Amino acid sequence: MNKKNILIILILALIVTSIILIINYAQRNGNNDEEVIQCIAKNSQLIVKEGCPACASQKTILKDYLNEFELIDCAYDAQKCMDLGITHVPTWIIKGEKYEKVHTIKELKELTGC
Repeated sequence: MNKKNILIILILALIVTSIILIINYAQRNGNNDEEVIQCIAKNSQLIVKEGCPACASQKTILKDYLNEFELIDCAYDAQKCMDLGITHVPTWIIKGEKYEKVHTIKELKELTGC
């Protein structure tokens, strides 16, 4: 093999290796939505009320993962909501603190430390 062919092979090997390393890095360090959602769900409670448009918006944000969350519906468990001091819905309880209004996944990730 001449030097030109060896150089081309080395460059191609370097490119392939770089692509593999980038893909592996992205898989390890990328946002794994499912893991983030599970972490948020484990560290929070969501208080809602049937018929509440903002609550429906919050549920839409959570999409397919809604069943992962502990939901308290004030329409069905008014006493629990009163005991928790809930005055607005939706309300998130995270680390003993109340956070009213609809929150994005990014905001919930920051609030829970996930």
